[in-house]
Amino acid sequence: MNRKDAVVFGLGRFGSSIAMQLELNGWRVLAIDNDQQKVNKISEYVTLAMCADVTNEESMQELGISNFDLAIVSIGHNTEASVLTTILAKDHGVKRIIAKAFNDIQGKILLKIGADEIVFPEKEMGKRIANNLTLSNIADAIELNDEYSIADIPVPASWVGKNLIQLKLRDKYQVNVIAVKRGKSVLMNPPATDPTQKGDTFVILGANHMIKKLSMKA
Repeated sequence: MNRKDAVVFGLGRFGSSIAMQLELNGWRVLAIDNDQQKVNKISEYVTLAMCADVTNEESMQELGISNFDLAIVSIGHNTEASVLTTILAKDHGVKRIIAKAFNDIQGKILLKIGADEIVFPEKEMGKRIANNLTLSNIADAIELNDEYSIADIPVPASWVGKNLIQLKLRDKYQVNVIAVKRGKSVLMNPPATDPTQKGDTFVILGANHMIKKLSMKA
């Protein structure tokens, strides 16, 4: 497998976590910040960590990032620094640039001056926390994105003996039963005509708000 090269500008919590995870995933990571303490903290977890002012043209040239596959621009709330770094990374030929933004206006600016993708970590974290709270009473919920999840729903007593055709979960809740957990067995793509048994658990795929509504029945 060919290893890819990534450069991460800005080593706050967001930038540092991405840098370390990319390295774990097999990337060669160059991590950069103008704070030597942050550079020192991450140096053992990435291929190379450097202290530099990446808003400076000469500094960017010295880094030699022209052949990097990916740049992550994560420079905090400093819009000017984020914009300058994105422009310089684009000018030096980085293949893909992902920039962090804290609001829609900053995101639009970064897109216009060369970023290929914008992420809103604070906004996304807020959504994730809200969804996790919504699904907190459901066993083993796996969030697929902001709207959909896979979750385990214990079969309530009133459903025992009925099959999926009779329960009409897809019609009533727009969810799909993708498996049934029965004791130590997992029945994938369960037949719609098989009656449920006491102790069964449905593995359901659907919208978070529908899963929440359905869980109230369990």
